[in-house]
Amino acid sequence: MTDPDPPESPARRPRGRPRTSGHYRCDRCGRLAGKLRTRWPEGGICGTCFHHAVRTFGTCRCGHHGMLPGLDGLNNGHPACRRCAGITTDLDCQRCGVEAEHYRRGLCARCCLRDDLTALLPPAAPPAPPISRLINVLCEVERPESIHTWKRNPQVQALLRGLGDGTLALTHEAFDQADGAQMVGHLRDLLVHHGLLPHRDLTRFENWLHRRLAETHPAWVRRMLEQYATWHHIREIRGRISRGQDAGGRVHTAKQEITEIGRLLSWLDKKNTTLATCTQRQIDTWLAAGPSTRSAVRPFLHWAHRQRLAPKLTIVRRHAHSTPMITHETRMRWLALCLREEPATRAYRVAATLLLLYAQPLVRIAALRCDQILTTPTGPAILLGNEPAALVAPFDQLLLEHLKHRPNTQTGNTNSPWLFPSTHAGRHLHPNTLMSRLRTLGIDLRGARNAALKQLVQQAPPPIVASQLGYDPAVTQRHAEQAAQPDAHYAALIRG
Repeated sequence: MTDPDPPESPARRPRGRPRTSGHYRCDRCGRLAGKLRTRWPEGGICGTCFHHAVRTFGTCRCGHHGMLPGLDGLNNGHPACRRCAGITTDLDCQRCGVEAEHYRRGLCARCCLRDDLTALLPPAAPPAPPISRLINVLCEVERPESIHTWKRNPQVQALLRGLGDGTLALTHEAFDQADGAQMVGHLRDLLVHHGLLPHRDLTRFENWLHRRLAETHPAWVRRMLEQYATWHHIREIRGRISRGQDAGGRVHTAKQEITEIGRLLSWLDKKNTTLATCTQRQIDTWLAAGPSTRSAVRPFLHWAHRQRLAPKLTIVRRHAHSTPMITHETRMRWLALCLREEPATRAYRVAATLLLLYAQPLVRIAALRCDQILTTPTGPAILLGNEPAALVAPFDQLLLEHLKHRPNTQTGNTNSPWLFPSTHAGRHLHPNTLMSRLRTLGIDLRGARNAALKQLVQQAPPPIVASQLGYDPAVTQRHAEQAAQPDAHYAALIRG
C-alpha cells in the first residue's frame, strides 16, 4: 500500500478586510478605492497603501534609518525616506518625536495608549509600582494598536480599572473570582510572564497534593506519598520554574504518577503487605490487572529502592508491536512542501520540518527555546540533545526567518523565550495545537518520525544520533537494528 501524496497548498486570500470598490484610483497600487487617504508627489494614495507605507522601516540610500514611506524613482522604486521622496505629510509624534502614523491628536499609538491606560487609574493618587510596570509592559509591545483593540473590551476595562483602584487585588484568588474567563486568563498570563504575579503551577499542585493526601489512608501510604512528592516532584517543578521553563506538563505528569502510586500502595495495604515486603510477583499481578497507565509508578519504585524503602522491583517498558512508517518518497515530498515560502504558515512548517528532518516529538518541538538555536563556526545549529546538530540548508534560513518573525509576540508577550510562543503570555504553543494542525495537513506523525529516525541511524552511528537528537541510546540502537533487518535477512538467505 503506497502512501498518499501530500496535498498541494491552496491559494491563500489576502488577509484583512476586502477592498471596497469606488471611484478613486490609487496611484501606487492602481486599484479603485472609496476615498484616498492622502496625496503624495506620486499621486493619490489609498488607505491600504498608506498604512503599509508608514509601517515600512529601514535604511534609505541617503543614510537615513527610520520610516521609508516613499518610493525612490532613482533607485528602481525602492522604499525611500520622506525627504528623498518629497513627502511633506507630518508623520512625527508631537510628544515623543518618533516617526509613526498619527493615531489621535498628533500622537503616535504608543503615546495614546499610555494616556488611555493612565486614565484608568484614580486621578487623585499616583499609580502603584506594579500598575506602573504593567502600563510600561503594555506600552512597550511591538504593535501597540493591538493593545488598543484589546482594551476596548468592557471586561478588560473593568479589570484594569479594578487593578488601578484596588478593588481587584493582585492575587490569583482575586482573579479566580473575576468575571470574564478569557480576558482574566490573558491578563493573568501577562502578569505572571512579567513577574507581577507568582507562577501558579507549583501553588496549584501543592493545593491538589494537600487535598489528595487528606483523602489518602492508611497513614503509612500518606507518609510515603508525601515524602516522594516533596523530594521528587515539588523540587523538580520548582527547579523548572526557577529556570524559566514551562511546568504545566510536568505538573500533569506528577498528578497522574501520584494517583497511580496511591492506588498501588492502597492495593498492597489490602493485601496486608507494605512496600518493604512487596514482591516482584505482586507488582506483575497489579500491572496485569489494570490499564497501561499503571506503569507510571516505575520512577517511584526506582526511588524507593534507592532510599532503601523497597526491594529492587522492575517494570518492563512497553514496546509497540508495530512501527508505523511512511516511505522515503512521501517524506521527501512533505519536506519540499514545508520548505515553500508561505509566511502565514511558517511556524507550522518549521515544526513539521523538525519532525520530518530531525525526528523530534511534538512535545519537544513545542517546548523549544530560542537559545537552543546556536551560531557555530561551521554555521547555524540547533541544540536538541547533549551536542548541537547542524541546521541543513535551506531549512536553516527558514528557521532563522521564523526566529526573527515569531508570531504571538506583539501583544504583551515580549521577550518570550520560546521558539513557538503561545497566545498566552509566558507559555509556549501547546503540543496538541501542533498535533491538530499537522494532522489536518495530512501528515502521519508517528510514521514521519519513525521514517526520519530510520534514515538518521543509517547515516550516522546510533550513539551519535542519540546524543545530537536527545534520544536514549537504546532507542536509536533498536531503530538501527530494525533498519538493518531486511539486509541481514537477505544475507542469511544467501548463506542458506
